[in-house]
Amino acid sequence: MGLAQCLAAAFLFLLLGLTAGQRVVTVQEGPLYRVRGSHVTLWCKVSGYQGPAEQNFQWSIYLPSAPEREVQIVSTVDPSFPYAIYTQRVRGRGIFVERLQGDAVLLHITELQDRDAGQYECHTPNTDERYFGSYSAKTNLTVIPDTLSASMAPQALSHMEGDAVELTCEVSKSTAQHTHLSVGWYLLQGAGEHRAKEILTLSKDFILKPGPSFEQRFLEGDVQLNKVGNTTYKLIIREVKPSDQGQLYCEAAEWIEDPDKTWKDISRSQTERTRLAVLGQGSDLSVDITAAEPSLSEGDTLQLTCVLGAPKNSNFKVIWLLNDMEVARVDPHGVLIWKEEYEERAKLGQFRAFKPSNTIYVLTISEVGLKDKGTYQCSVSEMKSPGDLHSIQTVVSSGIQVDVKPIGLGLHATLRSRTASVSYGQSFELFCQVDASYALEEVPLSVRWLFQPSPPTGPSHELVQVFPNGTVLWGPAQPHFQGKAQLVKTGTSFRLHIHGALPANEGTYQCEVEVWRRNILPLGQSAASTSSNAVGIKVMLPESKLQVATTDSSVEIANGNAAIECRIVFAQNNSQFAVTWYLLPPLAGATPLQILRANYSGILEYGSEFSSPAQKSRFLSHRVSSNIFQLQILSANLGDRGRYYCVVEEWLWLVDGWYKLGEGTSGRTTLNFKLSERELQMDKSNHSLSAREGEEATLPCRLQGAPLPGSQLSATWFQVTSSGRDSALLALQPDGTVEYPEERLAARLYLRRRSAGDFGLTLSSVERGDAGAYYCQLQEWQQQSEGKDWAVQALACSGYTQLTTVPPESTVLSRICSSPPLLNFILFLPLVLILLLALALFCWYCKFRKNKKGNITGWMMELEGNEEAKKT
Repeated sequence: MGLAQCLAAAFLFLLLGLTAGQRVVTVQEGPLYRVRGSHVTLWCKVSGYQGPAEQNFQWSIYLPSAPEREVQIVSTVDPSFPYAIYTQRVRGRGIFVERLQGDAVLLHITELQDRDAGQYECHTPNTDERYFGSYSAKTNLTVIPDTLSASMAPQALSHMEGDAVELTCEVSKSTAQHTHLSVGWYLLQGAGEHRAKEILTLSKDFILKPGPSFEQRFLEGDVQLNKVGNTTYKLIIREVKPSDQGQLYCEAAEWIEDPDKTWKDISRSQTERTRLAVLGQGSDLSVDITAAEPSLSEGDTLQLTCVLGAPKNSNFKVIWLLNDMEVARVDPHGVLIWKEEYEERAKLGQFRAFKPSNTIYVLTISEVGLKDKGTYQCSVSEMKSPGDLHSIQTVVSSGIQVDVKPIGLGLHATLRSRTASVSYGQSFELFCQVDASYALEEVPLSVRWLFQPSPPTGPSHELVQVFPNGTVLWGPAQPHFQGKAQLVKTGTSFRLHIHGALPANEGTYQCEVEVWRRNILPLGQSAASTSSNAVGIKVMLPESKLQVATTDSSVEIANGNAAIECRIVFAQNNSQFAVTWYLLPPLAGATPLQILRANYSGILEYGSEFSSPAQKSRFLSHRVSSNIFQLQILSANLGDRGRYYCVVEEWLWLVDGWYKLGEGTSGRTTLNFKLSERELQMDKSNHSLSAREGEEATLPCRLQGAPLPGSQLSATWFQVTSSGRDSALLALQPDGTVEYPEERLAARLYLRRRSAGDFGLTLSSVERGDAGAYYCQLQEWQQQSEGKDWAVQALACSGYTQLTTVPPESTVLSRICSSPPLLNFILFLPLVLILLLALALFCWYCKFRKNKKGNITGWMMELEGNEEAKKT
C-alpha cells in the first residue's frame, strides 16, 4: 500500500473513532396520562457509555408553572439530591428508583399526586473520558382524575343445581382522553383462598376470554357475558353447578394507549361481592357451617357462618348449639332468643347472632374464653309455613370444632368504657372485667391501673394499685387523679370513676390484674397476672368561637416598608392568642414558609429561612389592637414577593394550665412592588457558569447606558432557593454601604466593580452548595428636591445566571468538554495538521520521482536555484 493510501486509511479510521462510544440516554416516550392515586413507573436507560457497568441515574421535574426551573426528585448516588418538597416522599419510599440492570432503571411513584404532573428528566452523570453524546432525556407526564366506577348491589343467593343465574355490573367512566374498558367476572371460593378464579372477561379489544375453569362451558354457551346499553355488563350462567358456589364480583379496568403503541391499565375498580349457594340435586336442604378462624386464643373474636342450600320461598328455624347445648335460636320470623346463661354476655355485646339473608346466619363471639371452645352446630328445620310447628319437613345440622388456647396461665382482662370522649368537667367510668377458666370469686385479686398521657411521654405511668386486703397505693401520676378518682370492686369486675375530667386526664388507660397465692407457698406473692386492652379517653375542651378574617387582599409598595394585617373577627373575651405568619412564594406548588410565631406570651420564634439576624431585624410581629395583628417588613425587596397569611391559635387557662381550643387561618395578602414608569436598561439574557470548588466565580450584572444626572444606584443580589423564595445575599445601598442579609456568606461575597455600570458579584472559594440560579436588581434613586428624601425613579432585574459547581478532582478535559466552541476547535485542529502534512509529503514524493538522477542532494540544489520551484 502506498503512502497516500495509508494516510487516507488513517484519516478514515480517525473519523470513525470519533463517532464510536457515543453516550445515549433514552426515557419512556411521552406524553403519558396516568390516574391520580395510582402507582406509576417511568423507565430510563443509557447506552454507548464508558466506565463502570453500573451507571447512576438522577430524576428531576420541570413543573408547568416554571418550565425553565429544574426541581430535583431522586438520585441513585446522592441522598441529599431531592429538593425539600420531595424529601419526605423519597425517605418514606413513596418515590424510589428500582434498578433493572446496571444501565437501566425504573422510577416509581407509589401514589400519584396532582403536583406530580410535568416534564421529567432522566440524567446520567458522566463516567466517560470525555463528554460526547447525550446525558439526559425528557418525557411529559399528565395527571388525570380517576373517573372509573364499577358497582353491583351485594346480595346472598341460593339456587338449585341447574338453575339460571344472572348478575349485573354497572361500569362508567368520564375520562377526557381516549381510553378502552375491560370488564371481567370472578369467583372467590374458600375462606383461606385469596386468588379468585376468572369466569369470563370482555377485553379492551372487545374480545370475550373465558378463564381456564370455564373455557368448555363458554364454548357450549353455558356461560355468557352481554353488554346491555353503554354501562351495563351482565353475567349469565344458564345452569349453575355446585362448583359455582362462592363469592362473585365484577372488576373493570381502564386502558390507555401510550405513544410507544403499548396499552397500559391506568385504573381498576371492583364491585362488592354476591354470595351464591348452590343446592345439589337429590337433596331438599343442605347446611354448611364455616369459621373465619377455627383455632383461637383467649380474647379473639369467633365468627361462624351457616349457609343454607334450599328451594326458594322456604321458611327456617335455626338453632345454634355448643357441645349439644342450645345457645340461641332464630325462629322463621327472624326473632332471636338467647338461652339464659348467654343473655348477660349478649347484653355486654360479647355474643351476637344475626341473619343477613334467608339462607345465611351468623354467630359472633367477641373476647372468647376457654369455656367457649368445643363443637358448634347449626341445626336447621325447614317449615312449610312460619306459624305451623307441626309442618316440619326436614331437620339438617352441620358442626365444626373450635379450639381456644389460654393466654399465659389462663387469666384474661377486658377494659371498656361507655364513651370514648367526654367534655371538660364531666365524669367518666372504666370497667375492667376479668375472665378465667376457673372461678375467681374466692381467689385474692389485685388490680393496677396504668395511664399514658396524650401525647405519650414514655412508658405508661402507674396511676393506682389496689391490693387484695384493700390497701390503695397511688402512683406518681396521682396529682391529676387523687381526690377525683373513685375505685369500686364487684366480684371479678373493677371500676375506675373519674370526676370532673381535665385535659390532663386525656390519654390511654389499662388495667393489670394479679391472682395472689393463698394456700401455696410462698404466701403473699402473685401467682399469675394479665393485662387488659388499652382504652383511649379524649377530653373535649370548650368549643372555640374563634373567627379570623378570610378575605384575600393585596398590598403594593414602591420601596421601603410593608405591613400585612391579620384581623380576628370574633373570639371569647378571656382567650389569649398565638399568631404564626407564613409566606407562600410565587412559585406554583411551593411549600408555605414559616416566618415567625408569637405565642400567647409574646415570645417570638423564627422559621429556619428567617432565623438570621438580618432577617429577624426586618420581620416583626405587633399586636396593633385587641383584634388586629400586623406583620411588618422593613426595607422590603423583590425577594419578599409572595402571598402572606396568618394562623391564629386560641388559648385558654383551665385550672392547671394553658390549653389550645382551636385555630383559624386568614385570607392571603399578596405583596406586590409598584414598578416605575421608566425602566433601567440591563442585560437580561440568561447565562450558565461553571466553577471548580475552591476557586472563585463572578456572576454578571451590567447596566447598559448611563443613569440620570444626579442619581444614585443601588444593587441587590438574590439566589433562588429550593423552597421557591428568592433569598437576598448582598445589598449595595445608594450611599455606597454594603449589607449582607446572609451573614454566613459575607466573607465570600464581593462587588468588584470594574466600571460604573458593572455590578458583578464575585463568589470566592466556591462550595458545592453554591450551585443554583442567581440574579440582580438595580434601582435608580433621585432626590426630589433640596432637603427631601431620596426616592426610586427606575429599576430593573437581570437575567438568571445558573451556577454549576465542579468537584476539585475534575480534569482540564472536563472543562474543555463543558465549552462546546473550544471542544469543536480542539477536535478539528488535528485534522487540519494531518491534511497539511499529507500534502507536503505527496509533493515531495512526486518531485523525487521526476528527478532523473534520483539524487536527493541534487534535487535540493536545483530547488534552491529555481525561483518558480521556491514559489511552489
